[in-house]
Amino acid sequence: MKVTVCIGSSCHIKGSRQVVEELQYLIAQNGLKDKVELSGTFCMGKCQEGVCVTVDNAFFSVTPETVKDFFTNEVLAKV
Repeated sequence: MKVTVCIGSSCHIKGSRQVVEELQYLIAQNGLKDKVELSGTFCMGKCQEGVCVTVDNAFFSVTPETVKDFFTNEVLAKV
């Protein structure tokens, strides 16, 4: 599974760093380092919807407040 987080300026302002850090923590906590590839990218072209995240090319809008639910529903449930 590949999870990509936008780290462009608009998403950075909306909390992409916190989203990345929380995803890193959750991936490690759940022993998924060998099953989930976490990467960053610049602008995904949906700046109004950020923080932009894709999971195997499916688009999601995530915030630092919703990242745990996102991880549970879109990553943990599907690995």
